[in-house]
Amino acid sequence: MESSKSSTFPAVIYRDQVLSHVFQDAKRLFLPAMLEIDYAHVLMLAEQQIISRKTASNCFQGLKALPLQEIAAAKYDGSVEDLFFLVERKLAELCGEEDAGRIHTARSRNDLDMTMYRMVLRGRLLEVAEACLALRSVLLRLAGEYRSALIPAYTHNQPAQPTTMGHYLMAIIEVLERDTERLRAAYAHVNQSPLGACAITGTGFPINRERTAELLGFKGLQINTYGAIAAVDYIIEPCSVLATLMVSLGRFTQEMLLWSTAEFGFLRLSEGYVQVSSIMPQKRNPVPLEHTRILASRAMSESQAVLNSLHNTPFADMNDSEDSLQPLVDLAFADGLRALRLLTGVLEETSFNLERLSARAHGEFLAVTELADTLAREAGLSFHDAHAIVSTAVKASMGRYQPEAMVDFVESALRQRQAKPMERATLLRALDPENFVAVRTTTGGPAPSALNPQIDRARSQFHEDSAWHRSEVDHLSASSQRLHTAVDTFARG
Repeated sequence: MESSKSSTFPAVIYRDQVLSHVFQDAKRLFLPAMLEIDYAHVLMLAEQQIISRKTASNCFQGLKALPLQEIAAAKYDGSVEDLFFLVERKLAELCGEEDAGRIHTARSRNDLDMTMYRMVLRGRLLEVAEACLALRSVLLRLAGEYRSALIPAYTHNQPAQPTTMGHYLMAIIEVLERDTERLRAAYAHVNQSPLGACAITGTGFPINRERTAELLGFKGLQINTYGAIAAVDYIIEPCSVLATLMVSLGRFTQEMLLWSTAEFGFLRLSEGYVQVSSIMPQKRNPVPLEHTRILASRAMSESQAVLNSLHNTPFADMNDSEDSLQPLVDLAFADGLRALRLLTGVLEETSFNLERLSARAHGEFLAVTELADTLAREAGLSFHDAHAIVSTAVKASMGRYQPEAMVDFVESALRQRQAKPMERATLLRALDPENFVAVRTTTGGPAPSALNPQIDRARSQFHEDSAWHRSEVDHLSASSQRLHTAVDTFARG
């Protein structure tokens, strides 16, 4: 049965709803990577004697003469399918259809696209890693500066035990260390070249895939040509890592928002990071922390949306993982980057109310766990019995924390049980939050003997991760320089 309507390509609705959007996204995200690939591919073809030196030199001249500003400003008019064909047409105008037509020898838009996507994504991974390192740097400074400052630790949003600011911040730092480790692993997997896989089965031309990988800064190949085109784990892994990072970032940000409330009053944002009310003169709204929270939530949700978009798609070349999805991947990383940078800026200028934090650490029965521990260690009681005595003492206090009264109750309970008597000073010391911290010397604890080596270790890990980041950034920059030097040397030939 024939349709009553038959449009020519591109149909208006297809053009407006898909192709024009794809065209704009490709210009914004992928044009520089596309041209780098062209340079590397043409050079390799000439080195392998698949195309002549004359053709390659002519193609290089055409690539250098491309009107990039004109291309970047171009509106989609349907005269070509996408950005690739627009660039191909411009090259044909500059170096002739014969030579321009040879650029695409032993290459498909499939492996070209996969290579572009990986090149852009590895850049995003390095940006997020750098921002993560910057946040770690600020937190390390704060952890070192306030390593001994007493604060209340919370469980279930209720005061739990005394600890130190250094101990608390080191917990966040360790999370970010693991996030950096995951970013490094994802980067290593992304930075493998699919170029040369062509449509999906490779090519009969004697290409050198290792050479183009080297020229484009990749550290290796995505070897199997089918998987180089069909597999999407190179997207899934980075987005999963980003989502994990954003969940942790959002939780920490929520904690900082809670601490900044008047009811808590533990931290104060600098004037540059608060907003006033249009009607209430007294307000100091910590709006940047709210923006951090929503940006982290957005990035996490966008990352999740990427995974959902790829779920149950065929293991093949599919547009589901390409034109319409890649901008979402980029948006997730852009929002995650904003969240990291914003929180880092806020914390760089944040001040903590150490007196209020210390006062809360000294109150609210926070050290009574150590009182029970002391009874178990020194009075010979089981921890169950020791816990029962202290728990009863807490209940008898009717919500009024008075160390002397607590000790009176415990001494009476010990006499009733005919337990080993204890020095009153020992019992009172057990309720001192500074003593509480000092005796927690086990690995990972807040005591200086446990915490200080961990801060030193975290600084060492920070320097190692920073060196990795600098090395990868320098490698990509040097690879690009080597590519263009090789092109110029070849052209002079």
